[in-house]
Amino acid sequence: MSLLLYTHVWVWWHLEPDRIPARAHKLIAAAGRESALYLSAISPWEVSVLVEKRRLELNMDVLAWIERALELPGLSVYPLTPAIAVASTRLPFPLHPDPADRIIAATALELGATLLTRDERLLECDGVRARWAR
Repeated sequence: MSLLLYTHVWVWWHLEPDRIPARAHKLIAAAGRESALYLSAISPWEVSVLVEKRRLELNMDVLAWIERALELPGLSVYPLTPAIAVASTRLPFPLHPDPADRIIAATALELGATLLTRDERLLECDGVRARWAR
């Protein structure tokens, strides 16, 4: 199973792993072993924005943190392609206007991956296979 990490899951994995349920830890580890673990290219940008707005505090330079956090075993950054950009504007369900969330949802659709998120809006969206393993 391909697994796409939502930005907050990726951040929590590194900063607050106790916020991630044990079942989700197992899903992440299994996808990593199969090299089927993905992160949208928009997620490092989101982390940078959160740091800039002081909504996320890191103990090192944001670029250094991102580079280290991308070393998660089996993790690949999935690029923001023109097809994903366009698909994010044509999602078949109502979704809040946050462009990064729309890009992440479109990336999950492009990959045919399950989106691992705690975001209720994404968990309830038709068309995107999303889950939060409790």
